[in-house]
Amino acid sequence: MIIAIDGPAASGKGTLSRRLADWYHIPHLDTGLTFRAVAKSMLDAAIPLDDETQAAKAARNIDLSRLDKAVLSDHAIGEAASRIAVMPGVRKALLDIQRKFANQPGGAVLDGRDIGTVVCPKADAKLYVTASPVARARRRTDEITERGGTASFNTILEDVRKRDERDSFRSVAPLRPAEDAHLLDTTELDIETAFQEAVDLIERALKS
Repeated sequence: MIIAIDGPAASGKGTLSRRLADWYHIPHLDTGLTFRAVAKSMLDAAIPLDDETQAAKAARNIDLSRLDKAVLSDHAIGEAASRIAVMPGVRKALLDIQRKFANQPGGAVLDGRDIGTVVCPKADAKLYVTASPVARARRRTDEITERGGTASFNTILEDVRKRDERDSFRSVAPLRPAEDAHLLDTTELDIETAFQEAVDLIERALKS
């Protein structure tokens, strides 16, 4: 069983995907972390972020068992990841890795921005999780401050909107819901309500 979860940054798709993976007892992959891991390896090695050859090489060497969300959630890494995510060479290398993960025995839950449209177009269930930019910026701000950091809501809101524009209008695998995806707007939902709605939508998809 393959469950594809797509949506913009801070929409709640990551939290939902982890909960759904636990619920259905299948592995989970946050594909955004794979791009962040590539970006971090380039930053660590002082490789220019516009070097697609080196970025693709780094992507081919990503180890999914070593993805550390706590480290890779750094804002600067996220911004760098957004820049290398538009590179066809990087996307092709990571696509092979992501599809291999999805097609393991028993299936998996994958979340990202092009899971239902590109990575797993034949997934058994597809969700497109979204929320207003203001709600997403507030969540991201709260997340940073809860970890002891400092954050400007207005700056993060601007970053969220810029990220949405880059993701939605990139030439390769743009952010958009799959035609057969179920829409879940979490703007006004707490995590428990969103999770129950997600399970209901997935069960409906599996039955159909």
